[in-house]
Amino acid sequence: MDFSPLDGIERNHAPLDLVSMADLLRNTFVYPPHSIYRNVKVATTGFDPGQDMHDSPGFHYPFQSVLAPKRPPPEAVDEESLLQAFHQLLCDSIAQSTTGMRSPWFFQSGGKDSTSMAIALAEARPDATCLTYLGGMEENEVASARFVARQLGLRHEALVCDPGRAYDRYLAMLPRMPLLTADFAALSYADMATEVSQRRGDGIIDAIGADEYFGTPVHSKERILAMLARGVRLPQALFTSKLVSNSFRLCFVLATLQMDEFERYFPGSRFSDAEVDALFGWNVSTSSRQRLETFRADIQAATSKEALRRLSLIIVGSAHVAKGVYTARAMSLRLAQPYLDEGLRDWVFHRVPADLLIGPGGVNKVLMRKYISKHFKELPYVKAKGCFRFDLRGLARQRYDQVYAFAEQTRSVLPGAQQWLETHRNCLDNKYFASKFYLLAITLPWLLSRMHAPKPSPHVEKERMS
Repeated sequence: MDFSPLDGIERNHAPLDLVSMADLLRNTFVYPPHSIYRNVKVATTGFDPGQDMHDSPGFHYPFQSVLAPKRPPPEAVDEESLLQAFHQLLCDSIAQSTTGMRSPWFFQSGGKDSTSMAIALAEARPDATCLTYLGGMEENEVASARFVARQLGLRHEALVCDPGRAYDRYLAMLPRMPLLTADFAALSYADMATEVSQRRGDGIIDAIGADEYFGTPVHSKERILAMLARGVRLPQALFTSKLVSNSFRLCFVLATLQMDEFERYFPGSRFSDAEVDALFGWNVSTSSRQRLETFRADIQAATSKEALRRLSLIIVGSAHVAKGVYTARAMSLRLAQPYLDEGLRDWVFHRVPADLLIGPGGVNKVLMRKYISKHFKELPYVKAKGCFRFDLRGLARQRYDQVYAFAEQTRSVLPGAQQWLETHRNCLDNKYFASKFYLLAITLPWLLSRMHAPKPSPHVEKERMS
């Protein structure tokens, strides 16, 4: 990403885009091509950077399954040759994207993308160190990731989430972050990137991006949630009632009723339109929701739930990719995302039979699974989806007062943030509310840093000294 257009922006006087701030609180990311600044646009996937990005930019994603040329039938290809080609393309992409890295660190979950990347990494960059993040005990992937790394001869390290430490590290790098996203793995990334820097690493390798062209099957849970999304407005007092406030599942279902069907495909628990309007003190959610119209033509042209979900990943992908890009920039680290290689994408799009992308019963990434099975027997991640989790409730417990102080200092922009925090203070042990606290914890200090330079907290100073 070319950040040179930001060089001339005076940080404390740049025109912030408040609709983009609402985007972050509603969906965790800024709807592309917009950014957190009114006069800065970002040409992400589906946008032509040569067009005028300010006035009605056009979006089109050309890699939907139905747009692919006729793929070869399974019987017309040699599976072993396909696997060898996949391996070579991935190795080539790793080698090219890590050129110049002297000490690369691979952010390794226990998932399919990371495991397949590790296999190629062992050949292309055997000097890389694998780093697995233990964000919570709900899905502990450290043992599986460590087994994979050690079997491949790669060095492996683990980092256990301390939400206060991660937040302090985020605050420390925040003045150097060029733009803003509130992805639910942003603090995990800040924690890991700081760890890499302190251990004298100079680059990060991330196995993000394969979903865009391998496909995203929609299972029964996602179908039911899409059916429940009706865009209704419920009284917010309902969520803090004794019957509802202690139940994550009930809160999640009720929140789904308030969402747009397409926006429900975006991950996580976020602020409702009514809550966002209350945070700002004016009807900003309508303007945020209107930004979805940029993608309406592709949404209406989607021929399946899978196609809709793939589009949602393309749109939210700007945040998934950006968390690494912005964090690496802030820490002066190089960043490699080998699965975003165009040659690899085009090969999968044109040369791989459809049944090796999404198999019977909605089994995803069949080719990748077969590639992994050549090196390992079935691993736990195949049955349980993996990701970098974060201790949201721990963050709320450790940093409530600090975030409340940020809300007090930014009340000219978000006059309702203090009230929300006060009202929900006793609900933050529920992940549904802790997720929203997380979004405020990400956005408020960034906003404050662009309003005027805040005094660093004692926790930040301690982290700098260490």
